[in-house]
Amino acid sequence: MTSHTVRLEEGGFVPFFRSYTKTWIHAVATAGLTAFGTLTIVHRWFAGLALAMYVVPPIVLYLRQRGRLEDGSESRAVDSPEATRREHSEPDDKRPPSEGERQADQNDASPVGWNTTETPTDATLHDVTVTTSNDGYAVGDGGIVLSSDGDEWDAVLEDGPAAKGTDLRGVAATADGEAIWIAGDSGVLGRIDGKTGRHTNYTAPEDITDNWLGVAVGGSGGDERVLLITGSGAVVRGTYRAGTVDWAGPDKPGSGSSLCAIALADAAVGYCCDTNDAVFETTDGGESFERIGLEGVDGTLTDIATGGREDCAVSDDTGIVHRYDGSTWTPDRVVDGSLSGLARHVDRTVACAGDGSVLERRSPGAEWDRFDTDTASSLLAVSLGPARAVAVGEGGTVVEHR
Repeated sequence: MTSHTVRLEEGGFVPFFRSYTKTWIHAVATAGLTAFGTLTIVHRWFAGLALAMYVVPPIVLYLRQRGRLEDGSESRAVDSPEATRREHSEPDDKRPPSEGERQADQNDASPVGWNTTETPTDATLHDVTVTTSNDGYAVGDGGIVLSSDGDEWDAVLEDGPAAKGTDLRGVAATADGEAIWIAGDSGVLGRIDGKTGRHTNYTAPEDITDNWLGVAVGGSGGDERVLLITGSGAVVRGTYRAGTVDWAGPDKPGSGSSLCAIALADAAVGYCCDTNDAVFETTDGGESFERIGLEGVDGTLTDIATGGREDCAVSDDTGIVHRYDGSTWTPDRVVDGSLSGLARHVDRTVACAGDGSVLERRSPGAEWDRFDTDTASSLLAVSLGPARAVAVGEGGTVVEHR
């Protein structure tokens, strides 16, 4: 039984009219009253038309519903907003829930996918690393360094290892997560002890004050190989033992085009790429490099990731990930737009984009899945750990998946 029928039974026209004023018909009649009332300046007979527009509809509806009620039928000519909502919200017990409804129920219970996390900064974060123990470290403008053991993100450093507020561009961790290296503009460089959180300043090694555009670390804590890349296409390598670092370089793997990314699979095997579509491989910890591609790339390379020797991938700013298997490069169209970050862990590959989305492939033969995150900020870098994935970007944005 509708709400209007109830009101007809309980009190006649007045309760009916109160319910009627909540309907769309009343809204239209009111608009007509206003419109024709305005036209009385043209001719006074429009006043009668305005009154008819407002008065006639409820009277007609009332009489029709009264007649139907007296005939023993329910009136459904005009439903109240409350009744309409009830009718549309009542579930059909005979219909099984759809996949979308099941997913919505799961989302209400516990968010899945990639979700933003609060951070104590609004500075742009340029790079991130997730250690083998799933601890996260992110670096960015003003020398900010954030860390998280899985819960909240806290500021480890607010103005960089040299306490000068120099922008940081890269961060990388040893295989055991016991040491984290951070690098940035004007030769700024530092090492953070993963156990104690204490940092040591190594800025301007060998008096080099170039802007470090990336850093890669191989080996375990206390026996570390560190590779730094510059905008002039050079690689500087360091060996850390017993609290001291021996530096060598700079050496240029290619023609001198700006190197844009570097990654180490271990202390010996690694890859780097430049803005001239060149990819280089090292098997001796950066002492020498060999060009292994690419040719005929339409875009500019943006990042690189590796799973070991003869196994790497690079992203470009046209939305393509190029896979290398030791002899052949295979392009995969991932998104229609620019890819800014790329990461690998075992068989899993993740890329992030400037529109705030994350692209993920669970295994080499799987399709790429797109995740639209709840941020409008551009994502600039991504990293994978055994049980954690983190992407970072503009405005202090951190997006996580666990």
